[in-house]
Amino acid sequence: MTDITLLIVDDHPVVRDGLRGMFAAPGSGFRVLGEAADGVEGVALALALDPDVVLMDLRMPGGGGVDAIAELGRRGARSRVLVLTTYDTDTDTLPAIEAGATGYLLKDAPREELFGAVRAAAEGRTVLSPAVASRLVTAVRTPAAPKGTALSAREREILALVARGTANRAIAAELFISEATVKTHLTHIYGKLGVKDRAAAVAAGYDRGILGGS
Repeated sequence: MTDITLLIVDDHPVVRDGLRGMFAAPGSGFRVLGEAADGVEGVALALALDPDVVLMDLRMPGGGGVDAIAELGRRGARSRVLVLTTYDTDTDTLPAIEAGATGYLLKDAPREELFGAVRAAAEGRTVLSPAVASRLVTAVRTPAAPKGTALSAREREILALVARGTANRAIAAELFISEATVKTHLTHIYGKLGVKDRAAAVAAGYDRGILGGS
């Protein structure tokens, strides 16, 4: 039986070394073709080496995983991408899946689960950690906000304060409104941005140009 070939993309050398050691073990059924420290290098090596599976981290300086996954899709790469990350928030999970990732696992997955996921990914089967699968189901069942739904001036103001780490009580004091009103505005902001928490709202705000002076 032919070994499944791998490319490891992660900005932490210790993580890359650990994964290489795990998959390079005799009789494992895997062969590591190369390593990359960011998404840009990962795309270049994936196109050059043509591995069966790319193990892709998401948040990396110099080129993130989501952009790399999308670029591999645009370039028609044969490799399947299995995301292996510490992050399971909606702002990480959904874009990665939408970009074309075959699977999504967290780095605390047991060795055998990781091996099984890589084998499944090589066959084109989707593999999701239970936490990620639950988030995706929730996202599918939650009606999305209508496209083009804009935040009001007050909602933008509150989101900017949230981005600065301001607590609800402090926001209420600064804007001369009640804390309950702040919570109501936040609920509306979450609904319009399609997110579930403050961190995701801030990330979506920057992504859509609502924050950051755009």
